[in-house]
Amino acid sequence: MANDYSFDVVSKVDLNLVSECIQVALKEIVNRFDFKGTNSNIELDPKALEIIIQSSDEYKVGAVYDVLCMRMAKRCMPLKNFEPQKIEAALGGTARQKVKIISGIPSDKAREIVAAVKKAGLKAQVAIQGDQVRVSSRSKDVLQEAISFLKGQDFKLQLQFENYR
Repeated sequence: MANDYSFDVVSKVDLNLVSECIQVALKEIVNRFDFKGTNSNIELDPKALEIIIQSSDEYKVGAVYDVLCMRMAKRCMPLKNFEPQKIEAALGGTARQKVKIISGIPSDKAREIVAAVKKAGLKAQVAIQGDQVRVSSRSKDVLQEAISFLKGQDFKLQLQFENYR
């Protein structure tokens, strides 16, 4: 066991960066002519891990979300980890949309990752540990192959690789 090498597959979203992106997007929305008088707003709920977007109608909500996505993409935020929900009607004839922030690997995606690594035929042990997946092997080359394999797959999440030892 002492000769084993490992790394962790995680999917993290930095809420401080999300908050900064929201502030920059709000500044842009306030200054843009097409958003004048729409009472557009973006709020971050860090406990529920969601962003709430409000505006005068569905089209404006979509435009506000596009502005926010553009700001997050400029900061290299993983857009795959933001899951927009259905736009719904709110009080006062306005529209609202919630965007779920996926931080950590959900158990169904973790099982999918484990199955994909095993199916690839790599000589590595894969284990689910909470909201992350640990890949271990006796060879560093096998771990490098596993990382490149996982980067090539699309699990609808942005994966990061940590604790490579």
